[in-house]
Amino acid sequence: MMKIGIVCYPTFGGSGVVATELGKGLAKLGHEVHFITYKQPMRLDFFSENLFYHEVDIKSYPLFEFAPYELALASKMVSVIKYEGLDLLHVHYAIPHASSAYLAKQILKTHGISIPVVTTLHGTDITLVGKDPSYEPVVTFSINQSDGVTAVSEDLKKETYEYFDIQQEIEVIPNFIDLERFKKQRKDHFKFAICPNGEKLLVHTSNFRKVKRVEDVIQVFYNIRKQIPAKLLLVGDGPERDRMERLCRTLGTCEDIRFLGKLEAVEEVLSVADLFVMPSEKESFGLAALEAMACEVPVLSSNAGGIPELNLHGVTGFVCEVGDVEDMTEKALTILDESRLPGFKERALERAKEFDIDQVLPKYVSYYERTLEKMLRIQ
Repeated sequence: MMKIGIVCYPTFGGSGVVATELGKGLAKLGHEVHFITYKQPMRLDFFSENLFYHEVDIKSYPLFEFAPYELALASKMVSVIKYEGLDLLHVHYAIPHASSAYLAKQILKTHGISIPVVTTLHGTDITLVGKDPSYEPVVTFSINQSDGVTAVSEDLKKETYEYFDIQQEIEVIPNFIDLERFKKQRKDHFKFAICPNGEKLLVHTSNFRKVKRVEDVIQVFYNIRKQIPAKLLLVGDGPERDRMERLCRTLGTCEDIRFLGKLEAVEEVLSVADLFVMPSEKESFGLAALEAMACEVPVLSSNAGGIPELNLHGVTGFVCEVGDVEDMTEKALTILDESRLPGFKERALERAKEFDIDQVLPKYVSYYERTLEKMLRIQ
């Protein structure tokens, strides 16, 4: 069994969720897992003898306009690796975790300690932030200095090679879910409360940034509502929420749309949905869509990034061009047709089973082992 350090953002975002669930899964297998971050991860919500959390203490001094988190993180990495005897460090999201890991490795070398670092690329660390000239040199250097690199989709792997001078071999290991958590729950009373007259229920979850194109969700719903009785639940919060609420008022759809804000138990909402809508213009994988599929909900999505690798066109839902609201409306109505909906629901669940944690976790364990073996050979 290995002692593994995991560094991630402790938020509702996909990278933080995947990193936390990965750590929990590794702990169940008997590995000792140490989380290193500035706040306890949202999903790290139970006790296990194999799970540990180390908080990064960020000091504030009048001299610093912005506290140097990267340095505090590197120092905490050194401390945990040195005193807990970690075998491997797995950092999620290139900025600033991979660069901090490189600094920690250099410090540890002065103590005669070597440890391999695996970096997992999740999306915006490459497609958005990493392309910024302010960060590109550091992102490139940090990835190339990692002992192992993984990406969550083939599309993200391709884009990383396209935009950065990467010398490393990138291995694709997809995102995953714990299917047990998302098993279909009977919440008929909840469905009846929202859709008392048997309306079809659409759901969208996101961080309400422009890249998620929430306005397309609302426009598609507006069009659908002209054809069939329907309701829409919007889960999440962010900078676009106020604008979306104004759009609902403009379209006169407020009575049929509910903004639910951030929810931890999103599966309770997904369990009663008929269609999940994801019209993003950038999406490296589409973890929210996978969570919906695990609840037997077909997906209407854009063709952005890695989504088509998950949502199979005409099988688990439909894939449309980014921004094509008319096509999305047509495809949504096709899915929601009573004669077709049961088949789409069944196939969505079958597809989700391919991404169960039990299928993906062994891929990470194997990759860790190969990375450790490679370092031993080099030494």
